[in-house]
Amino acid sequence: MQLFYCDHFEMGLPPEHRFPARKYRLLRELLESDSRFTLYPAAKADRADILRAHDPAYVDAFLAGTLDSAAARRIGFPWSQQLVDRTLASAGATLAATRAALRDGWSGALAGGTHHAFYDSGSGFCVFNDIAIAIAHLRAATTCSRIAVVDLDVHQGDGTAQIFTGDPGIFTLSIHGRNNFPFHKQRSTIDIALDDHTDDAQYLASLDEALPKVFAWQPHFVFYQSGVDPLKEDTLGKLDLTLGGLAARDKRVFQAACKLGAPLVVTLGGGYAYPIELTAAAHAQTYRLAADYMAA
Repeated sequence: MQLFYCDHFEMGLPPEHRFPARKYRLLRELLESDSRFTLYPAAKADRADILRAHDPAYVDAFLAGTLDSAAARRIGFPWSQQLVDRTLASAGATLAATRAALRDGWSGALAGGTHHAFYDSGSGFCVFNDIAIAIAHLRAATTCSRIAVVDLDVHQGDGTAQIFTGDPGIFTLSIHGRNNFPFHKQRSTIDIALDDHTDDAQYLASLDEALPKVFAWQPHFVFYQSGVDPLKEDTLGKLDLTLGGLAARDKRVFQAACKLGAPLVVTLGGGYAYPIELTAAAHAQTYRLAADYMAA
């Protein structure tokens, strides 16, 4: 199956920056040895692609490096042309995966899941919302009228929820930490807020409550934001999931998608474990499980 990566573009971050950019290369290297995957470097998304989901003034200010200091601080990255190219390639990876999923049934981006980006601003290491951009592309290019976003990152998908507030054609599920970023939550179609130190059993019970409601809605296309930051070892997560718990989570999503038969795109989302190799291994587990289930 086809996967798309963007680590051929550097992020231009200083060495002391807290964002674990190295995980993208580590993940690609882990999956390159799996013969089930064909990996492609993603092309940069066009400005026109971005404008389907974002405010033109915000888009152009970021591309030109003229965002005000407060807006830049909310994103959390120092601006550079390298960051622009990487951001556009990240959105391009999800767009390419979306087109591949329409052909093949599923695909993935080894990037993306940038769910804190709002219509007119960025936040929390997210500049543009790649899932919203891909949804806008789907609506322009296909007859898909019901699209679901299953967001299982430990941080609420607030930007995605805000962009699609009141949109009857989009179903957003977010299962996240109650006491974690963002501290002002938006309203998804279904939100489940978990207490600190939620374990595998509690997490999976919440997922078993919510996930059937998503697929009972009969979406024509599904995006899975598969952040691995619920892992106990994650430095920003506050939950207590094990690697086995994450595997059980992923299997439930893939089994439901297979039963429905709708195309699925897997995006990365967050992961900040120490050491970062543990995060890369958790991400790799997700894509390998997708290959086990979606290609069956």
